[in-house]
This record gives sequence, C-alpha cells and structure tokens, in this order.
Amino acid sequence: MEDCEGGWEELRKEARKIEGDLDVKLSSYAKLGGDIRGDGSWKSMELEIESLLEKLLDVNDSMSRCVAAATSTTSVTQKLARHRDILHEFTQEFRRTRNNISSMREHAELLTSVRNDISDHKASGNTSPVASLLRERGSIHGNIAQVSYLCQRSSPSFNQASSSENDVRNFVTHQVSELLLLLRGVKLIL
Repeated sequence: MEDCEGGWEELRKEARKIEGDLDVKLSSYAKLGGDIRGDGSWKSMELEIESLLEKLLDVNDSMSRCVAAATSTTSVTQKLARHRDILHEFTQEFRRTRNNISSMREHAELLTSVRNDISDHKASGNTSPVASLLRERGSIHGNIAQVSYLCQRSSPSFNQASSSENDVRNFVTHQVSELLLLLRGVKLIL
C-alpha cells in the first residue's frame, strides 16, 4: 500500500469533494425541479449531476484498483466500502428525484390540457350537441392515451423501488456479517 498511499489519499480527497458537490446539487435539483413552471434549468442541473455521478464512479474504481494493487488493511477496505455506499445512495436519490420531477411535470401538463379544453369549450359558445360530443370524445381518447403512458412510466419506478428494498436488505446483511467477523477477531484477541 506504500506506493499507492499518496494516490489513495488524493483519491479519497477527490471522492469527498465530489460527494459534497453531489449533496449540494441534489438538494438544489429537488428544489428547482419542484418549480413546475421553471425555465428548464433543472435539465442542465440534471446533466451536471449525472456527470458528477460518473466522476465519482471513476474515482471509486480507481480507489478499488489502488486497494487491489496493494496489501490493504481492514480500515482501508471499510473506507472504500463506505464510498461505494455513498455513491449508491446518491444514485438512488437522483433516480428517485428525477422520476418525481417527471411525474409532476406530466401531471401539470395533463391539468393544463384539461384547462385548455374547458376554456375552448366555454369560448366556442353555443355549438351543436354533436360537435360538443365529438370534441369531448376526442378529449377522452387523448386523456386515455396520457393515462396509459403514465401507467407505463410508473411500472419501472415500482420495479426500482422493489429492487432498492432488496439492495438495502443485502447491504444490511453484508454489514452484519462484517460486524460478526470483527467480533470473532476481538474474541480471538481476548
């Protein structure tokens, strides 16, 4: 680990800096994305966050190579595991926030569409009942298409939530196993 010591510390500093930047960006992204009438700056922030996540993944990979190339201690391995966990948490939070923002925007578009249909209907004045029924039928078909689209979009979110639950269960199991190994080591020392 000696020849990699300086590189390891530099990589850890870079990882902590990126993690701090990601924390700030994700918080701002959630607030900015909540403003449905926004100017679209949320999209550029989304790209920045994706870029930071990729950088953090690269740094974590470099740290893994550094640990693999040298004789690592338990504390170094635990630090690397913690950085991986942080990356995983940020990635999950980003996906969850992006899906929430997407759903809010789709909901707002649907409401705007309905309001526009109501305004058009009021503005048309006294038209024939057949024309009103045809217009209403077209509106219903448009709404059915939007609902169908929303259902298709929500299915991956549900699957992702199920996957996240399994990831948490696996993480906790892994942490408990590591703790048991440490306790066995302490017992052997005593």
